[in-house]
Amino acid sequence: MEFKDYYKTLGVEHDAPAAAIKKAYRKLARKYHPDVSKEKDADARMKEVNEANAVLSDPEKRAAYDQAGRGYQPGQDFRPPPGWDAGREFSGREFSTGEAADFSDFFSQMFGSRGQGRGATHDFQAPGNDAHARVMLDIEDAYEGATRQVTLRVPSADGQGRTRLENRTLSVKIPAGVREGQMIRLAGQGGPGIGGGRSGDLLLEVHFNAHPRYRAEGRDVHVRLPVAPWEAALGAVIPVQIPGSTLRVRVPAGAQGGRQLRVKGKGLPAKEPGDLYLDIEVVLPPADTDEKKAFYETMSRELAFDPRAGGA
Repeated sequence: MEFKDYYKTLGVEHDAPAAAIKKAYRKLARKYHPDVSKEKDADARMKEVNEANAVLSDPEKRAAYDQAGRGYQPGQDFRPPPGWDAGREFSGREFSTGEAADFSDFFSQMFGSRGQGRGATHDFQAPGNDAHARVMLDIEDAYEGATRQVTLRVPSADGQGRTRLENRTLSVKIPAGVREGQMIRLAGQGGPGIGGGRSGDLLLEVHFNAHPRYRAEGRDVHVRLPVAPWEAALGAVIPVQIPGSTLRVRVPAGAQGGRQLRVKGKGLPAKEPGDLYLDIEVVLPPADTDEKKAFYETMSRELAFDPRAGGA
């Protein structure tokens, strides 16, 4: 996906105030509007101008664009930095059906999954926009529930219309059993209402931080289970720690690396809880002393085992 330089499209500097962006857009709209323009590529240029203005005229989208696109050049292959939108609120504005359809894949990649606003401001009472943000949690929070302080980056405009980011910290109750991709709704924490209307809500989209042991898939949880060769060969009952408790799991004799054990109902809690899947990993002791090397040599002679027999 190619990076689009919206500032270049409108012909303004990166630190241009809101008034300069508005002026540049109006000038280009008069030049390229298909109803009046004689330029042969007027329609395509007008689409580009509309898209650039949709981002740069919106303080929230402009702040996100500036941060994610820092250092990119026009036409350069663009990949948003991992977690670039974590903790960022988007309320957006409403676009006409035709306008939204004309936006590029670049725009859709950055902003397309975000909710649009409920409309332009008029002299009447209306509820505020819902805001959206991504929040990163530990999987332990999903097992036990928790209250966490979540800091969001909120765009704010100065007197010149320039956008800066400010921190907004909220205390959020994390319910036990929350899933990846689930929305936590904070009533009244979104955009302010119009004409005394109620404030919108803040929707926090849950994502889990990477964990060295746990991996969630819906309500199911996968855990690596390292076992010694004799535990795998002879069978064993092994303690397995999960958040909040310790399970004792029986590994059957002859278990091979890569085999999966299922413990029903020990995944993420819910009315119908998920399952726990244990991925067996056979770990060999190191042969780092003469005695251990001799033991392995004895095994080699006594067992006469060929793991590649039969074409394996």
